[in-house]
Amino acid sequence: MDEQYDVIVLGTGLKECILSGLLSVDGLKVLHMDKNDYYGGESSSLNLLQLWKRFRGDEQPPEKLGASREYNVDMIPKFMMANGTLVRVLIHANVTKYLNFKAVDGSFVYNKGKIYKVPATDVEALKSPLMGLFEKRRARKFFIFVQDFEENDPKSHEGMDLNKITGKELIAKYELEEDTIDFIGHALALHNDDSYLDQPALDFVKRMKLYAESLARFQSGSPYIYPLYGLGELPQAFARLSAVYGGTYMLNKPQCKVEFDGDGKAIGVTSEGETAKCVKVVCDPSYLHDKVQKVGKVARAICIMSHPIPDTKDSHSVQVILPQKQLGRKSDMYLFCCSYAHNVAPKGKYIAFVSAEAETDNPEVELKPGVDLLGPVEEIFYETYDRFVPSNNSDADYCFISTSYDATTHFESTVTDVLAMYSKITGKVLDLSVDLSSASAAAED
Repeated sequence: MDEQYDVIVLGTGLKECILSGLLSVDGLKVLHMDKNDYYGGESSSLNLLQLWKRFRGDEQPPEKLGASREYNVDMIPKFMMANGTLVRVLIHANVTKYLNFKAVDGSFVYNKGKIYKVPATDVEALKSPLMGLFEKRRARKFFIFVQDFEENDPKSHEGMDLNKITGKELIAKYELEEDTIDFIGHALALHNDDSYLDQPALDFVKRMKLYAESLARFQSGSPYIYPLYGLGELPQAFARLSAVYGGTYMLNKPQCKVEFDGDGKAIGVTSEGETAKCVKVVCDPSYLHDKVQKVGKVARAICIMSHPIPDTKDSHSVQVILPQKQLGRKSDMYLFCCSYAHNVAPKGKYIAFVSAEAETDNPEVELKPGVDLLGPVEEIFYETYDRFVPSNNSDADYCFISTSYDATTHFESTVTDVLAMYSKITGKVLDLSVDLSSASAAAED
């Protein structure tokens, strides 16, 4: 192991694997290590026996749940926006050949105690039971403005500079009601709190456009896609990419210790008495505890069921967003469900997750509004995990640390972190102008 590398990556979570793959493609010499004996780190997929071992110790899962190997339960469940940044990264890196995607059936929002399909276009706005007649017309006008908006065409801006006016000011022009703003901001633009209302409106409009364009892409009931066999396939696809370009992988390496020189710069990693030298270290927060700070925690429930989530049109795969105001919270709650249709459970079984940024120390009580929407569950597991962000100066210590995964059930925030890290490590911006048609997703059978 006593070799010199450009970058040593610690941890095989999705973020670390994407970076390892991209840096290898760039021609850097990469060594990738993990203290665990499996891929995925925090973002791994577990079979039934592994799930039981993690939450129930030595207990055995009941036989009625079916074969263990037919389960792929994601520990960080997230869907991908069909035209989103992660799909662009997958195409840029040419790892789509290792993955099979399937469109997600449904995208829903919780409003006044009920679940509704998220209307994303002017046509859907007119049909949506979420709004009364006059509000539908106002919403339709707003959707048409968003659909026609082109950043480089001032004619489509209707005399507004979206870099200067806030989200709140833009919405005020269309006189939309509070509940409408709620589902547009949280279930379409995917903001997880209301701070976007006080920020320039451009990002808000771009997020809405991304949703509508992704929805149109595969003509399914949602803008999302998801890999067959779950997200555990993703880190492995990038690991394969890294290996093709000469990256070296070592799993099951205990006590990976980052070594520093007298100036506090990372110079290598020691494991089992051997040190590999490097110029830069990339890792998740668990490898450098003294260079991260806790900023919150995520509460989640993992449920095994024999039916789809009620009121979601029998969707085999679905996201339901519960906006903060609907629950009197400071941030949103998320429901995520997928099933045997995505090969993550045996036939007839569904895996559902409820997740939220924890605002109390009692996940059972805090997640109850989401769990209550699931109908009968056969098994339920609760857990909380801390969220960390780096507190170091990577220009000084050459350590590039990812942030922990948040409670959202989509990938946009995760990839933003990866791209920012890539730019810090390499000093350049990743070119994501790719042909989106080279990633396809099968529709539901």
